[in-house]
Amino acid sequence: MRAMILAGGMSTRLYPLTKQVPKPIVPVAGEPISGHVLRWLSSFGYDEVAINVFYLADLVEKTFGDGSRYGAKLHYLRERELTGSAGALKQMEGWFDSTFVVVGCDDLTNADLASLVRFHKERGALATIGLVEADEVDQYGVVILDDDGRIAGFQEKPAKGTEKSKLANTGIYVFEPAIFDRIPAGTFYDFGKQVFPELLRDGLPFYGMHLKGAYWRDIGTPDEYRRATEDVLTGRVRIEGARATGVPPSVTVPGDARIEDPVRFGEDVEIGNRVRITGPTVIGDRVRIGDGAVLDRAIVWNGSTIGANATVRDTIVGERYIVDDGAALDGAIVANEPTAI
Repeated sequence: MRAMILAGGMSTRLYPLTKQVPKPIVPVAGEPISGHVLRWLSSFGYDEVAINVFYLADLVEKTFGDGSRYGAKLHYLRERELTGSAGALKQMEGWFDSTFVVVGCDDLTNADLASLVRFHKERGALATIGLVEADEVDQYGVVILDDDGRIAGFQEKPAKGTEKSKLANTGIYVFEPAIFDRIPAGTFYDFGKQVFPELLRDGLPFYGMHLKGAYWRDIGTPDEYRRATEDVLTGRVRIEGARATGVPPSVTVPGDARIEDPVRFGEDVEIGNRVRITGPTVIGDRVRIGDGAVLDRAIVWNGSTIGANATVRDTIVGERYIVDDGAALDGAIVANEPTAI
């Protein structure tokens, strides 16, 4: 069973965090987001997964290797230039010879993929979109369905009060190989702007399924990233194969440190005296926390240093970043700039 993860974008909405770390390996509760996606696909039997890479491609390949850690065999498509979501898929034509799945690299979900594929096949669909109901849809693509589940229309990020549906496009798609006939080769082509409107225009079997009860969040913005992290730590969503909270044996907590759950520590973290940490907070691998530091609702990426008596509140600290002694960060996003060559 084969699937594709779309991961070729530049991740600009998460700047400055992704200036040195591409979006597929942005950590959510200690694991790269696309690692969560791979485990989710694998849990439904998708053991052969293609992933397109472009931005910081070497780092993505080094992180995921052959994919075996996540239960799947990875096939890399190295794009020399960006070709859009559909254009990237087009380059895998011939690799897919039966019903297949496409998903974004930044989708955190526990959706029942088997039921979506079953829905797709029962209706003889060419393409099917997984949908979730959202209270506010002004940041999503909205899908309008008829009574049989056929897609009747779209709205892109409708202003509040103008939405015609509360069903948001998750970026989880099921296709038949015939979809490749709808995507021209050698050009930039996008599902949302070109392929899907053309399927609708031509009256082809194009469906959407409401994934009732499913958790889904796109971590592509800082706010959504924070919410996804909190959801994992507080148990709103359970991620298979990953440790959501706790302190590993490699970490020693001083007797005068105070930690209030939910908190997740990575490996080999150094904690100073009189440190106070309040959850939901994630501390990555090899982080050093100085004496008297205070962390409250923080996300600290691998290899970073929190200086003595620093306060880090409602803040995301990027990889290998140094927060100075005595610094006060509140509602901030801090990360290193790329090193000039």
